[in-house]
Amino acid sequence: MIGKLEAAALAFAQDRGLKTVRAGELSKPLGWSGEQERKVLSRLARKGLVLRVRRGLYMFPPRLPLGGLWNPGLAVLLNTLMQEVAGRYQISGPNAFNRYGWTEQVPNRVYAYNSRLSGNRRVGTVELALIKVAESRLGCTEAVRLPEGGELVYATRARALVDAVYDWSRFDSLPQAYDWACEELGRDEGFAADLVDAALAYGNQATLRRIGALLERTNAPEGLLRRLQRALRPSSALIPWIPDRPKRGLTNKRWWIVFNDE
Repeated sequence: MIGKLEAAALAFAQDRGLKTVRAGELSKPLGWSGEQERKVLSRLARKGLVLRVRRGLYMFPPRLPLGGLWNPGLAVLLNTLMQEVAGRYQISGPNAFNRYGWTEQVPNRVYAYNSRLSGNRRVGTVELALIKVAESRLGCTEAVRLPEGGELVYATRARALVDAVYDWSRFDSLPQAYDWACEELGRDEGFAADLVDAALAYGNQATLRRIGALLERTNAPEGLLRRLQRALRPSSALIPWIPDRPKRGLTNKRWWIVFNDE
């Protein structure tokens, strides 16, 4: 059942075409106290008729949802949240790995690099893992239009692989990412250049060294290897090919990598 005050809130938003309502927007035009408004918004959110995006911000449906529960979809939720905080985002990690067919595992949350928010949060039925990064670490993306409508911004294949190497501990993505890269390199001869571009723009030193060693192992053009090598700072400190395994194995002194995969 919807009470009179809840119905009035829904009607007010629908009449004015409001997609979002902030705390304080209903009280004056509807003649409510701040406490009345807070309770109405809270009841609407508990009943699933509106969605609490963040503290003080609610998404309202364009019309009363059938069955009483409203699920606007991931694209609307994520884009609304990022617009509210004036931030940029891109989906990567397990969601991108699944999208590009590297794994059949469907993640139970959406991993989004962004320029404003960090931490895990639930919006409606969607679990978000928000990873705050510097603006300079956002890029190399593509807009994906969804069948149900709306667009999401995803990391490209090359960028997703760089993220898999760079953020391996968060995504538990090494050594699997090396196999995914080999698949892409075997499928598209131009992919090596895309991977180098993405690594140079968004990788750290360890990422450049691991991707350089990977490309050398797969006989990538020497010109691409030199591009990566020129971006490396002088160092003779060895790093492991697979970070969470003991540092024992053959050594590559061009990249100062210990191949500990055997």
